[in-house]
Amino acid sequence: MRLTRSEGLTRADRGLDNPHESRRTTLPVQLTVDEAADLLRATRRAIYAMIERRQLPGVIRVRRRVLLRADDLLDWLDQKRAPSPEE
Repeated sequence: MRLTRSEGLTRADRGLDNPHESRRTTLPVQLTVDEAADLLRATRRAIYAMIERRQLPGVIRVRRRVLLRADDLLDWLDQKRAPSPEE
């Protein structure tokens, strides 16, 4: 997966309020199953199972190819996360 990092800069230096904002700017618009698996720290098999059970948003099928919209997946992750004690 091609995620880039801004070396030596903190989130405050980059002016990011959302922790996923840096990923949104470096991720492709559409992710392959392998890229989604890396992002979610899951296996390809688990991603395909979640797609089959309709648990993942933004699934696009083009013939035999399966892609996932990165923005939909990151929004879904934000909704699933537990609130931190500071919030």
